This record gives sequence, structure tokens and C-alpha cells, in this order.
Amino acid sequence: MTHLFHLWIVIMLCTAFVCFVIGEITHNYSQTDKVWSIMPIVYSLITLNAFSSSPRIWLMTILVLIWGIRLSYNFYRKGGYDLLPWKGEEDYRWVMLRQHPKLQKGIRFTLFNLFFISFYQHVLILLFSLPLLLAAKYTETGLSVLDYLAASFMFLFIIIETIADNQLNVFQFHKRNKIASDGKYSNSLKKGFLAEGLWNYVRHPNYVAEQATWVSFYFFGVAASGIFINLTLTGPVLLILLFMGSSEFTERISLDKYPDYKNYKEHVPKFIPLLFKSKKEHKQQL
Repeated sequence: MTHLFHLWIVIMLCTAFVCFVIGEITHNYSQTDKVWSIMPIVYSLITLNAFSSSPRIWLMTILVLIWGIRLSYNFYRKGGYDLLPWKGEEDYRWVMLRQHPKLQKGIRFTLFNLFFISFYQHVLILLFSLPLLLAAKYTETGLSVLDYLAASFMFLFIIIETIADNQLNVFQFHKRNKIASDGKYSNSLKKGFLAEGLWNYVRHPNYVAEQATWVSFYFFGVAASGIFINLTLTGPVLLILLFMGSSEFTERISLDKYPDYKNYKEHVPKFIPLLFKSKKEHKQQL
């Protein structure tokens, strides 16, 4: 177990350093974004290789593979990958942050790239992958109802995130190419931002599903160890905090760009959908 954890740490540090260096050389700071969906697969396969007789680790690895392949494909179709690994579309948020006055002086953005974009995000990926190591520590514990519940919910949230990303991709395609809609997303195209489909219920359904996926993953460690609150909870908690900050930043941009976004923000919850919405609220949202 100690050797396995040390191997994870070495891989994480080396990958974070490479992402930092490539970002500095190319000024494309989406290098960590490129491997966000790949690193948990790497950790899973390394752990599976060491504990190949564990049904729980097999189940966890299969789900991580499904999650990672799907997310990598979504990143690819947005232009995130290129034949040259250091190229590809850069996340617009890094572009916006580079223009922030507080990050333009001296080496401030270089330090931001080093400590946050590269190393902190890689540490976070390692942390929310840690239930694999907890499952490896308690391999003698057989699969339980909690494992099947965690697997079912994780798979469900992967499906929800897939639907959300597909809806966003179709909307962005119509918007980018100025294609007249046949009624689908026509209201959103007028506003300039997606407010239909799953976005009719929460403002960030893809973010919700991503967070819930890793909260579900945490419960594999609970099932293995029998400890409901354990240190691997740090990963999903920090992931939720990251998405809270990221969503606040993107919404400030949307508020500046789209006049109708303020009304949308007032009537549609950020992460947790309203179970019941009155007709009046629905009309106000539209």
C-alpha cells in the first residue's frame, strides 16, 4: 500500500510539472485540463494491477474508465486535443484570468499556473481518486449493497452529465454556426445562453453531475472500510468547492455578456433543482 501510494505521488508530481512547463512555454494553460479525465484512469489501472483479485477495485476501475473515456471524448469534440499534445483549444477562463490586473504584474500568473492550475488541480485529482486506495487496503471486505448503490448512482450521474454535455454541444454548434433552430433551443439562442433541457432545472447540470459522480465514488471506500466519515472525503469536498468558485466566475462573465442572465439566475437554482416550480416562476424564467 505504501509503495502504491508513493507511486501515485511520483506520477502526480511528474505530470503536474510537465503541465506547468508546457503551459509556460506555449502559453496554453489548459494542459491540466487535457489530463483531468486521464489521471484517474491511470491511478485506477495501477491499483487494479496490484489488486487484480478484488471485485470492488474491478468495479471501480470500470466506472472510472467509462467516466474518463466519455469526458475525454467531450473534451476532444470541443477542440481540447490536438495531434501536437501541447496545442488544442485553451479554456476561455484561463484567457480571462490572464487579463486580470492582479495577475498581470511580474511573475504572478506564472505562480498561479504553478500552484493552482498545475499542482493544486493535480493534487485534487489524486484526492478524489483515493477511495481506490482505501478499497485496496480493505480487499478482504466483500461487495455489499452500498457498493451496488454507489455504482448505480455513479453510472446514473455519468449519464446525466453526458446528456447535459450533449445538449450544450448542440446549442453551441447552432450558436457558433448561426444555424436557425427548428424550435429546439430557439429561446436559448435568442438569449445567447443555454436555458433549456437540463439547464431549465439547474444552471450547471454538468457540474452537478460531475460533483455527484465523485461523491458516489467516495462511498466505495465507505463500503470497503466501514468508516462513514474518512479522510478520502477531502477529495469530493474540495471538488465541490472548486466547482462553486468556477461557477461563480463563469456566471460573472455571463452576467456581463447576456442581459437576460440576471433573470435566469434569479429563477433557476445553481446546483440543486427545485422539486416543484410554480407556473408563475416558470413564466418569469422564460
